[in-house]
Amino acid sequence: MSRPMFTRRIGVLLASFAMSLFGVIAAAPGATAGASSTYQSQHAGGTLKLLASTAGGTLDPQVNYTLQYWQLYQATYDGLVSFQKVTGAGSFVVVPDLAVALPKVTNGGKTYTFKLRKGIKFSNGKPVTVNDVLSSFQRIFKVSNPNAGSWYNVIVGGPACLATPATCTLKGGVAVNASTNTVTVNLLTPDAEFLDQLAVPFGSILPATAPAKDAGSTPIPGTGAYMFKSYNPNTGLVMVRNPYFKVWSAPAQPKGYPNEIDMNFGTTVESEVTAVENGQGDWVFDALPSDRLQQLSTKYAAQLHVNSLTADWYLPMNTNIAPFNNLKARQAVNYAIDKNAAVSLFGGKLLASPTCTILPPGFPGYVESCAYNKGTGSKYNGPDLAKAKALVKASGTKGMAVGIVVTNDPVNSAVGQYVQSVLNSIGYKATLKPLSNNIQFTYIQNTKNKVQISLSQWYQDYPAASDFLKVLLSCSAFHPGSDNSINIAGYCNKAIDAKMNKAEALELTNPTAANALWGQIDQQLMSAGAPWVPLFNPKQIDFVSKRVGNYQFSRQFYMYVDQLWVK
Repeated sequence: MSRPMFTRRIGVLLASFAMSLFGVIAAAPGATAGASSTYQSQHAGGTLKLLASTAGGTLDPQVNYTLQYWQLYQATYDGLVSFQKVTGAGSFVVVPDLAVALPKVTNGGKTYTFKLRKGIKFSNGKPVTVNDVLSSFQRIFKVSNPNAGSWYNVIVGGPACLATPATCTLKGGVAVNASTNTVTVNLLTPDAEFLDQLAVPFGSILPATAPAKDAGSTPIPGTGAYMFKSYNPNTGLVMVRNPYFKVWSAPAQPKGYPNEIDMNFGTTVESEVTAVENGQGDWVFDALPSDRLQQLSTKYAAQLHVNSLTADWYLPMNTNIAPFNNLKARQAVNYAIDKNAAVSLFGGKLLASPTCTILPPGFPGYVESCAYNKGTGSKYNGPDLAKAKALVKASGTKGMAVGIVVTNDPVNSAVGQYVQSVLNSIGYKATLKPLSNNIQFTYIQNTKNKVQISLSQWYQDYPAASDFLKVLLSCSAFHPGSDNSINIAGYCNKAIDAKMNKAEALELTNPTAANALWGQIDQQLMSAGAPWVPLFNPKQIDFVSKRVGNYQFSRQFYMYVDQLWVK
């Protein structure tokens, strides 16, 4: 949520007010009740006003990879399965959605049989059929989904669809039977994460009439409680109730509360904060400006909601062009960056924790370790500039020009300026290249743009180690010349890929052994490859208006926008 990817990107506080927020953080909601609780009709109605400085790109749910819109998709689109709409650990649990039940799994874990619910309609009034399901699976490949080559190519026929997307049929991979209302999916190999991958927005079931290309700004009909009425990336989007929606399973798709949900673009973050303070807006997506934080943490403390995230802020280095096609140069940057300085810029230790690993704490496979450190030990002790400078000299890259691509919001820009100063201090000639949030993520993925190093964030798609390690750093996730090449570092190590495949296979029979192997892979990627500088694991802070009630947080999709009370 990236996940996703964002990067799955999200606005978080920049500041020095962490201590003043301690009481708020300590009181952060930890209940496990959720959106599937009894609907309270007396709170229904009104218009929820969400504020963001820029749009999040395409509105197409099978293409968009930003949490900005994944938060909206959970209320507008459904897959055969979905993540449960509750708070706490239960929000990582997959439940039946458009399918009557979780699938029957046969053939040694390679065949999934779903039975489709009857009577569900898209927001255009057309009934959902098994042919729509087949078309939606095919469309994943036709629209060049970012994870078609790393997740969905496990479907029989997937590799052929990757080679020639326009003629994708998934013959032998997805079969439908209208008389029994069933969908059968055959995999090339067993995949313990397949249901998770179907439960994210990429697995949305769309009408068979949906275009076989990125729909861009044109809303596609969905089955959720809400539908997109309009979308203009320059001004905003509008969601209204889906007139054909009826609750078939509250844990999968509950009825929402607002009559309308708007997300407005184009104003400054300062204006967004003021609007929420004055009750003219209901939520700020972007990073909050530092000069407002003390005020928010005191006068508006009751309107701040803080939650821990399984996420990374990191610096991917392009391993295929100078200077970072040199391992010693990448290692030098890892030694040079002070992760504690990045945490301070982000808001302090109560809002983020320094990290040396790709997997975040509390995630499957995580092992505390630190390959690039001052001194020894598994905990981070600070940078080693002397070692960094020596490595730069030994690499033969000293004096090279390096461009750092960041988004132009205050938080990312501040961290980028810090990275620029560090690179200059160890012998490079660094410049900062800030870009708008709605283009930076695709820009840094495309090899044609020759990005040497960038600042990015990753928020889990679902709770599995592969969602960090394989999605972000496998050979199959690197697509030269494409805006959808989520392996931003372009790192490819076939031996490590083989270990990833082994770990995924182990998940089916021995999850404990699988997690141990994922931990080893994480450490090997950092020690032998160093394609990233992991910076810190953040917390999420939502600032909402005084009139907003029923705040609920999903570990998977974050704040449930459709469950807020705004009357």
